[in-house]
Amino acid sequence: MTRQRVHLGRWWRALRDDERGSATAELVLLTPVLIIMLLFIVFCGRLADATLRLEDATHQAARAASLARSTTSAQNDAQATASAALADAGITCQSLAVIVDTAGLRPGATVSVDVTCTVGLSDLALLGVPGSTTLSASFSSPVDTYRGVTGAAGGA
Repeated sequence: MTRQRVHLGRWWRALRDDERGSATAELVLLTPVLIIMLLFIVFCGRLADATLRLEDATHQAARAASLARSTTSAQNDAQATASAALADAGITCQSLAVIVDTAGLRPGATVSVDVTCTVGLSDLALLGVPGSTTLSASFSSPVDTYRGVTGAAGGA
């Protein structure tokens, strides 16, 4: 009986100390964690890219508004420019708000535009992430100092 127990003890110790296949087991256990980390990095990169594209669209909208000749035209131009720039960039907003402060469009004044876009995370990440996030950006553009003012008689 003791001889059989000793033999079983040696076999168990040899099996326990055998490290063949341990790297494969570790890789199998770590692969899902590594894939999730990679997908999270992709998601963060896409979110940063969307923010940069929104800032670019806001810059374009502010410039378009500063070139307008009336406050109504400035609001319409900023809205249209922001929508077109975001569509060209591949950003689909669930809701888009463009707020324009024209400061009267006086020469030398500054036109400020705030753009807020609610983006679905499933569209943004291409990973089927549920929910949405709101991105916002603002930009100011100067009105040309030497431009003419509409309605001014006699060039004054």
